[in-house]
Amino acid sequence: MTTADLAAPRTPYVRKKGVNLEKWGWLYMRASGVLLIILIFGHLFSNLLTNDGIHQIDFAFVAGKLASPFWQWWDVAMLWLALIHGANGMRTIVNDYVATPLIRRILVWSLWTSAAFLILLGTLVVFTFDPCIGVNEASVLWETCTGA
Repeated sequence: MTTADLAAPRTPYVRKKGVNLEKWGWLYMRASGVLLIILIFGHLFSNLLTNDGIHQIDFAFVAGKLASPFWQWWDVAMLWLALIHGANGMRTIVNDYVATPLIRRILVWSLWTSAAFLILLGTLVVFTFDPCIGVNEASVLWETCTGA
């Protein structure tokens, strides 16, 4: 094989002036990855290695954790970082492997839309969680929710 048989290399990409979103996306992936490791292992430690371990996890345990503003913000930070991290990673894969610009735009738009919807829904669940909704006298939570 001679050098005449090789295809000419692609012309280098010349970036437009302005903010380099790819650079900031790359930096976000590194920073959020480190923070996610801390948040996930803290979450696992507090749930699985303290007190009775996995045997302590039930509805009351989750309700108790979600009543604490510290754990609410911990879970919301983990949710936001994980969803944005995952959507950005999927965006990178779509940009690498989808050749058609229209399909790429549709896929990237759907990724960010679904991530935004899940972030909104998850945040609402964490901050508006009320274990006493729908509790009646037959429920095991009746005494706890009525304060009796």
